[in-house]
Amino acid sequence: MDKMNKIKETYNKIAKDYYSLRTKENPQGWFYNELLEMPTTLKLLGNIKNKKILDLGCGIGIYTKILIKKRAKVKGIDISEEEIKIAKRENPKVEFRIGDAEKLPYKNEEFDIVLAALVLEHFNNWNKVLAEIRRVLRKNGLFIFSIGNPVTNCIRINNKKRLKIKREYFKEIKTKSKWWEGIYMIWYHKTYGTIVKSLVKNNFELVNYEDAKPANKSKKLFPEYYKETSILPYFCTWKWRKK
Repeated sequence: MDKMNKIKETYNKIAKDYYSLRTKENPQGWFYNELLEMPTTLKLLGNIKNKKILDLGCGIGIYTKILIKKRAKVKGIDISEEEIKIAKRENPKVEFRIGDAEKLPYKNEEFDIVLAALVLEHFNNWNKVLAEIRRVLRKNGLFIFSIGNPVTNCIRINNKKRLKIKREYFKEIKTKSKWWEGIYMIWYHKTYGTIVKSLVKNNFELVNYEDAKPANKSKKLFPEYYKETSILPYFCTWKWRKK
């Protein structure tokens, strides 16, 4: 089984539980997404009224629902059949497709914006994905994506509140992260240099970048998570323009 089929199998397996995790009030997953990664990404998206957006790796359609509320024109695609089922149920008027980010089923220059939230880390080589994103974006279209912060991915805070090295920053290797009991997700570490060179090579220019800071209300709801992610940026969001 190749890596993408393995990732697909994992997302299919966890789809219902993941939906429950993301929609319950105040779970851990809600903090890391709704109160940490998403506010930064939505900030960089800015005003999206009437913009044609591809939600790439849309999962269960949470971002899609927000984009629709902001009056964007959205289409979604994901590798997981089970997550797409949930996305369609949650957003019945949106066109969703099951598909591969390396071979997008869309016309040239179809979108104003491509959003890929926590998606690119599943790919060892980004060139095919970036080429497809560039193809479906109009001239000067925007590509906005979030990933785990490349430096923070390599360190952690131990029980004594001291930084500890988890992996070598300059070794760009496949790794696994434990999501919950018995569930591990494959992802690929990249340095900042590799990320920037990959986008530049594919004729994108950097517009903006932000490390994710926790939302203020999370300080009371999740004091430990808030403290840790205020010290170290857990996620980062990039905004690039197609040349």
